Amino acid sequence: VGHCHPDIVKAAHEQNQLLNTNSRYLHDNLVDYAERLSKTLPEKLCIFYFLNSGSEANDLALRLARQYTEHEDVIVLDHAYHGHLTSLIDISPYKFRNLEGQKEWVHVAPVPDTYRGLYREDHENSVTAYADEVKNIIEHAHKRGRKIAAFFAESLPSVGGQIIPPAGYFQKVAEHVHKAGGVFIADEIQVGFGRVGKHFWAFQLQGEDFIPDIVTMGKPIGNGHPLACVATTKEIAEAFAATGVEYFNTFGGNPVSCAVGLAVLDVIEKEHLQANATEVGNFLMKILKEQQIKHPIIGDVRGCGLFIGVDLIKDQAE
Repeated sequence: VGHCHPDIVKAAHEQNQLLNTNSRYLHDNLVDYAERLSKTLPEKLCIFYFLNSGSEANDLALRLARQYTEHEDVIVLDHAYHGHLTSLIDISPYKFRNLEGQKEWVHVAPVPDTYRGLYREDHENSVTAYADEVKNIIEHAHKRGRKIAAFFAESLPSVGGQIIPPAGYFQKVAEHVHKAGGVFIADEIQVGFGRVGKHFWAFQLQGEDFIPDIVTMGKPIGNGHPLACVATTKEIAEAFAATGVEYFNTFGGNPVSCAVGLAVLDVIEKEHLQANATEVGNFLMKILKEQQIKHPIIGDVRGCGLFIGVDLIKDQAE
């Protein structure tokens, strides 16, 4: 919502002057913020955990998935990056390929990139072809006695090249993953909060019939303030709580963070930032496509709202 937005600065300052405690102490801001966030999401995503960073959120999502499914393995997209904790480096091909390599419990699926990926725009059914790659991974894992806990993906792969997955891909993947007893985790840390313009969440680009089991949030959620969130279903949260080991985060969900989160949602709404993302994004796409006609080095211009990629190439034919 912009550097030092006066509404955000004011909300943090006012709450700082009143009270800031760890989240052992009850405070209305926590409930108010959870209620506001819930209005942006499908109804079944109704349980919220508040944290301090996107990495913390993704790590908790992993724990939730494993506890709920009682499985260990994770399927991720190639080139993905999900955070800096050890658990997340392990599911980030972008990082682990330069470090200790791929762990036995990690499986890498091809990015659903219809421009330079395995199955391209001219393929008769790229959606099914990419989803079948995930199905094959699951079958291969089962033959080795492995069990899938989660398919973990950014709703729009960003580090992987600003990719817009073809509509229907997540539905088919979720079908295969659910059949294997796993859950679908949508990482919205870079792409959520209205950035795509036409929807508040990027996973909604896939269609109304797609709802992830777990959604993680970070980055824009606090406009620079350390704030993050995991949203999930009652079933998953109850399985997590059933261990008797409660989830506790000293500063996750503290009154100042929640005041900031509420202010961010207010600004997005008040200043019509979703509509702005659509308008500015469409304008930028238009002028980039004009450049594409002039310059053979620009192979592809793709995007949605203010999530845009320009693919530079050496040769149009290849």
